[in-house]
Amino acid sequence: MLINGLALGCIYGLVALGFVLVYKATEIVNFAQGDLLMLGAFMAFTFIATLGLDYWIGLVAAALVLGLFGVVVDRVVLRYIIGQPQFAMIMLTIGLGFLFRSFASMTWGPDDHSLPTPFTSKVVNVGGAIVSLEYVSIIVGTLLLCAVLYAFFRYTKLGIAMQAASQNQLAAYYMGIPVKLIFSLIWGISAMVATVAGVLLAPVSLIQVNMGLIGLKAFAAAVLGGFGSIPGALVGGAIIGVIEVFSGVYLEEGFKDVAAFVVLLTVLVVRPQGLFGQLGRKKV
Repeated sequence: MLINGLALGCIYGLVALGFVLVYKATEIVNFAQGDLLMLGAFMAFTFIATLGLDYWIGLVAAALVLGLFGVVVDRVVLRYIIGQPQFAMIMLTIGLGFLFRSFASMTWGPDDHSLPTPFTSKVVNVGGAIVSLEYVSIIVGTLLLCAVLYAFFRYTKLGIAMQAASQNQLAAYYMGIPVKLIFSLIWGISAMVATVAGVLLAPVSLIQVNMGLIGLKAFAAAVLGGFGSIPGALVGGAIIGVIEVFSGVYLEEGFKDVAAFVVLLTVLVVRPQGLFGQLGRKKV
């Protein structure tokens, strides 16, 4: 149960990570992040199951396609609402989510699809417990992706430029950093992260149009960890996943679906800034 909860929490954490990356850079709360996960999973299904590509090649291809798609969405749609009221930005991303789901339904149909993986129907012994290798692959894949992102943001010039743009857009612009390009690349990276999360989730939940609604629980994870904290997104996701799995076993079955939102409401009342967040102050 603990390993399964951590695996589920890793998915929440990766989607929450997309929320945080976009918000830190552009101050936009992207409620279509979960639907990017769904599109990424469908794209991987097309490459792997339909076109017959190797699993790893299909995963990379799907991530690259969704990354390019994220860049295009920013340049064509989102760039023109920068500076608009926050409510308008939120409504636009919600509308994009509906648009993505409609596109997926018309393209791949409303039926569920399974994604063949190298981990399907395999188990591993973890501390005496027999665990599906699919769940272990989710945890390992999340750790590897986080390590790659950490190295990217810590040691590359582009990653450092993205951090600078997210902390102070005007100062970054004056230092010669192409802030608009950075924003587009961050949208692309968040879409690629969502794609990896979708591919990792697909073997245990199947691929279907509404799988992107997992983004609502990921939003709760982002708030729990501290909206704006990258480590907090991952920790919040892990906590939400474990609580959800254990509550489904030891409490009423229906409580499993609302556990994340109970945690969200509790955090907003007790510690609105989240576990790793900080209260912001502005002089007016």
